[in-house]
Amino acid sequence: MIEERYAPPTRRPAPVTAEPAREFRFTEADFDRVCRLIYRHAGIRLNANKESLVYSRLTRRLRALDLSSFARYLDRVEADAEEFQAFVNALTTNLTAFFRENHHFQKLSGFLENRRDRGELRIWSAAASTGEEAYSIAITAAQTYDRHDPPVRILATDVDTKVLETGQLGIYPLERVERLPLELKRGYFLRGKGARAGQVRVVDELRELIEFRPLNLLAEAWPGIGQYDAIFCRNVMIYFDKPTQLRLLERFVHHLKPGGLFFAGHSESFFRLPAGLKPLGKTSFEKSP
Repeated sequence: MIEERYAPPTRRPAPVTAEPAREFRFTEADFDRVCRLIYRHAGIRLNANKESLVYSRLTRRLRALDLSSFARYLDRVEADAEEFQAFVNALTTNLTAFFRENHHFQKLSGFLENRRDRGELRIWSAAASTGEEAYSIAITAAQTYDRHDPPVRILATDVDTKVLETGQLGIYPLERVERLPLELKRGYFLRGKGARAGQVRVVDELRELIEFRPLNLLAEAWPGIGQYDAIFCRNVMIYFDKPTQLRLLERFVHHLKPGGLFFAGHSESFFRLPAGLKPLGKTSFEKSP
C-alpha cells in the first residue's frame, strides 16, 4: 500500500542537492518539507534514498498545475485539501494481486462455512489498494455459498483515493487474472471487447457486495467502522514501529467480533499481541470468544 513508514530519524539524512539536468530545482529543504507533510498525515517514512522517487512523482503534479517550483507546489498542498489528497496519492505505492497469500482465503472459506446459519457476515479489507483483495474475498464467499450473491458485505478502505476508484470500477488488465483457474475466470469476470479488449471486469453481483471508502488507518477516528467477522490488514503494518503496530492491533480487535479472524501479511510478525487475540498460524489470528 505505501512506502516506508516514517519515524523521525536519529541522524540527519544525507544532503539533497539540486541536479542541473532536472526540470525543477528540488532542494534539501523541499525534500524535508515533503517528509514532514506525508509523515504528519499518513505516518509514511521517506528515507533519503527516496529523494529521486519523490521528485519524479511530484513533478507530474507541478506540470499539471503549471507551477514553477516545489516551494509553490507545497504551499498549494498545505492550502488545498484536494491537492493534499493528490499529493498523498502520488507518494503511495500499491502492490496487490488476486488471491495473494491464498492460504488466507482457504481459511476464510472454512470460517464462512462454519457460520452459514449466522445470517449476513461482514468483512473488512483495511488496505484494499486497487481492490483485488476485496474481490478475492467476494469470490471466496461466492464459492463457499455456491451463489453469486452470498450473505456477505465487504468494506474496502485505503488512504489512496485513486486506487479505490480502480477497485470500484472492477476493471483490470487481462494479465492480472491470467494465472487464476479457468473456472474462476469464467464464473466471476467478463472479458472486454472493442475498446475494452485486453481487459476484464468483475461481474456486477460481486461488485455489489463491496463498499469502497477512503480511510487513513492512522487517523484519530475511524468514522463508520463497525464490527466485523473478519479483518484483512496485510503487508501494511510492517512499515510501522512496534508501538504503532500494537495500537493498531488493539483498534482492530475492538472492531472484531468475538471468534472473528484477523489476517496479517506474510512479512509481518508482532512482538506483542493485544489481549484477546491469539495466533492460529500462518499470519492468521482469532479474537477469543
